Amino acid sequence: MNNTVKTIGIAVLSSIATIGGYHLLGLQGNNVIFSEASKPSLTRLANYDGPAGVPGDFTYAAELSTPSVVHIKAKSVRAVSQQRSIFDDFFGGENPFGQPRNQQQESSGSGVIITNDGYIATNNHVIEGATELEVVTSDHKSYTAKIIGTDPSTDIAVIKIEGGKHPAMTFANSDNVRVGEWVLAVGNPFNLESTVTAGIVSAKGRSIGILAEKQQQQMYRRYGEDGRQRTSDAIESFIQTDAAVNPGNSGGALVNLKGELIGINTAIASPNGAYAGYAFAVPSEIVKKVTADIVKYGNVQRGYLGINLEELNSKKAEEYKTKTDEGIYVADVVENGAAKAAGIQKGDVIVKVDGMDTKSGPKLQEMIGRKRPGESTRVTVNRNGSLKDFEVTLRNRDGGKDIVKNNIVSESKVLEKLGVELAELSSTDKQRMGIQGGVMVKKIYEGDIADYTQMREGFVIMKVGDKRINSANDFKAAIKEAKENEEEGVMICGTYQSSARTTCYGLSLE
Repeated sequence: MNNTVKTIGIAVLSSIATIGGYHLLGLQGNNVIFSEASKPSLTRLANYDGPAGVPGDFTYAAELSTPSVVHIKAKSVRAVSQQRSIFDDFFGGENPFGQPRNQQQESSGSGVIITNDGYIATNNHVIEGATELEVVTSDHKSYTAKIIGTDPSTDIAVIKIEGGKHPAMTFANSDNVRVGEWVLAVGNPFNLESTVTAGIVSAKGRSIGILAEKQQQQMYRRYGEDGRQRTSDAIESFIQTDAAVNPGNSGGALVNLKGELIGINTAIASPNGAYAGYAFAVPSEIVKKVTADIVKYGNVQRGYLGINLEELNSKKAEEYKTKTDEGIYVADVVENGAAKAAGIQKGDVIVKVDGMDTKSGPKLQEMIGRKRPGESTRVTVNRNGSLKDFEVTLRNRDGGKDIVKNNIVSESKVLEKLGVELAELSSTDKQRMGIQGGVMVKKIYEGDIADYTQMREGFVIMKVGDKRINSANDFKAAIKEAKENEEEGVMICGTYQSSARTTCYGLSLE
């Protein structure tokens, strides 16, 4: 991926509950009620007769959307290597083994209120690794937020604040967005709250590879060389805009001139980390699907077509001898996949999904990614010059049609996933160290989660989050509970035998 592409904070989606009706999403559990815009009329936006919502006048959209955009302040703790100095050698500094020092960091971003009872959509990278979240609304009220769930594949996350009657933003259908349409980006760049910038939609269905690259890096860190072979399920079908967005805008709203949400600002292309003319937003139809799944099921229910694909152009069409040079070439079909079961064959060219032209890989991934396992979609293919429709029942990643339950780690798998081996402390050990409880990290396996915290073998774990640890079973139970509560990470605090100081590490639970 071009190294000029940087992930950056983008404006909080302004929430509104005034235009359009309410639509119920979900099949069981907690449903999410979104405010959705009514279907667009055939009248062009240039002739739109709403309250000042015409090209060149952004006041209506700004006033409607800014109350729904919030400022998110995320606190985290990072382990930083501590450098020895010449004075340590002469005067015996306390850091003989280069023990990492924990440093508290604070970052900020934006979010969009999507329901009246306080659910907020933002970016995964805005709240990733956070140990504390503060949300400041447009009327300067402050709330402590809880992480409900995240989806790194789309860089979308859901957090929640308490209270009711929050100003939820109205969702527009991002499929109806047109290139050249005026849009506003709403967010909190550089900690400047409730900032609005204007631009146009520059392109749709844009992929910049940023999410896939991040996934591959994480899989490599966790699984080593085997991770490089794992297929990324990142979905990038961004709306590209030239509205100015900067650090702090991430998670904010991209709205149309009616003040309706059409996307969540996520990334920019920049040589220096600041705005340089191009910004990218996750389309609202993806945001709606992902946030509804997170609230309802605890994770995202993603349907899979079960194909290996290539995006066609004139050269590839000549190479594969297809009758068309536009569409998605089916390079192979997965043996236990939905496409094969429906009758789609290697060599077919997918041209439409549910009647919508699908000429790019990102657009196909977006259309399929909006659906859950067990749901059907109509796929139109060009087979040897003839168009054929197939009704495809999508499957989950394991080849089944069932909803995938939240991936809760059993106690027996906790230590294996974290890459640590624990040893119980004897009463003599505890007395010698002057502690009442704890469990020792006997071994840390290279390449696993714990290996990236700079924790060292011999560390005595005394607390996980706010829970005191007296044994290995206590540790496993605390990690399991954090995982069940959909926490992305947890603080582990304790001490080393050679030091009387308390040390804390932020441990990822992804």
